[in-house]
Amino acid sequence: MLSKSSKYAIRAVLYLTIKASKENKIGSKFVADKLEIPAPFLAKTLQELTKNNILTSVKGPNGGFYLTEENCKKNIFDIINCIDTTSKLEQCFLGQLECDEDNPCVVHELYAPFKKQLIHKLKNHTILEMANEYIKNNDFINSL
Repeated sequence: MLSKSSKYAIRAVLYLTIKASKENKIGSKFVADKLEIPAPFLAKTLQELTKNNILTSVKGPNGGFYLTEENCKKNIFDIINCIDTTSKLEQCFLGQLECDEDNPCVVHELYAPFKKQLIHKLKNHTILEMANEYIKNNDFINSL
């Protein structure tokens, strides 16, 4: 459903939300190493997120990426839309061109409520809320 690009972007943003600050900016190579993501690919992704005001960056010797209070108010849906566009989330689970209540695929009845709930959560929970939930459910991020 989500591309690798979106998954990498979400993981990197959550990591930066938890680990970085204005006083402790983190470089893309460091994030890439910690999350085992290809560094050149992640660098381009983080630049795109910065261009779309999802992240903040500072260039130079003490530079790097972090999230401001304003960045933290964005949501995961914004990240996906920046990287892939959200049309991937709207597509039929089986890839049918036309799939809706009037012309459902064989799993539409099962998948449609899940998709609606997922999109609602991605749109209505801030990056900060999702990062806090991530911390609660995934202790391993604290060891990174």
